[in-house]
Amino acid sequence: MSDAHLRSSERALALGTWLIVSGAMLFSILTVTPLMAAHTPDAWDWTAPILPLVVDAAVLIVVRLDSVLARLGGQGGPWPVALRWMTGAMTLLLNIGASALAGDMVGVAIHAVAPLLLIVTAEAGLAYRRALTAAVLAAEERKQARRDATARAAAEREENRLRADRERRDHEAAQAREQREHEANLAREADERRDRIRREDADRAEAARRAEQEARDERERREHEREQAAIAREQAARHAAAQRAAEDRRRAEQQRQQAAERAERERAELLAAGPAEEKLPEVQARQVVQAAYAAGLTQRQAIELTGWSTGWIANRYQELRDLTAPTPRPVLEGAAQ
Repeated sequence: MSDAHLRSSERALALGTWLIVSGAMLFSILTVTPLMAAHTPDAWDWTAPILPLVVDAAVLIVVRLDSVLARLGGQGGPWPVALRWMTGAMTLLLNIGASALAGDMVGVAIHAVAPLLLIVTAEAGLAYRRALTAAVLAAEERKQARRDATARAAAEREENRLRADRERRDHEAAQAREQREHEANLAREADERRDRIRREDADRAEAARRAEQEARDERERREHEREQAAIAREQAARHAAAQRAAEDRRRAEQQRQQAAERAERERAELLAAGPAEEKLPEVQARQVVQAAYAAGLTQRQAIELTGWSTGWIANRYQELRDLTAPTPRPVLEGAAQ
């Protein structure tokens, strides 16, 4: 718990205690004054509030001094305890006296609440204050321990700083010696490196010359290989093209021969039928006329084979002659005759 929480708890305890004490004192004065007035001569009725005030003043002193002693961590001995319980008992007896004399047990119970609450609050408040005081003391001890730890840490840091300074100075001196030795080694290594660089430059120049010559030879070799490969590819392409052309010619010739043989068979089949007994259908008649024309038969023979009229056969023969006649080439204007 932090100091702020402790202070807040102590303030809450003090405020609650004084509220209870003030209420109990006011209730006690209002309750005890009629009892004292009833047992005091009429001429002295004005002294009736004195006794409850005196008893409550003793309660006030006990509560106040107990809080101070508890805050300081002290003990008042047996007399403060005797005073605390005596004032509590007196307050209790005075508050329940009127109800007890009247035989009103409910009144006794009701009027015993405030004194009993006051007595228990005084005892509990004392215990709470002692506990809070112990907590405060523990917090102070922790703070002191932290301050001591901080002081020790600061002393250790200072000692470490001094040690680090000594080590730093020793290290700097050692570094200076090492630096001098290192510079001497660097100078020696620089001379060796320059000699090595000169040798490496000469070796690299020779290696570059050899590499350049090898690269030139390799380029010439690859160029020659590419030329030979190009020539080989060109020759292979020409050979393949020639083979494809020969194959195409052979295939075309074979197709023409097959077409001619097929056409010859068809014509032979059409002409082998002999003279038609009746007029053939037009489509079949046209096929027969075409076969007869191709075979060089006369129109009369075509008439006998188809059964069609002379004019119709003559027209078909004329159409076939027009189709097979060579197309005259056009004469360009201005061309020589």
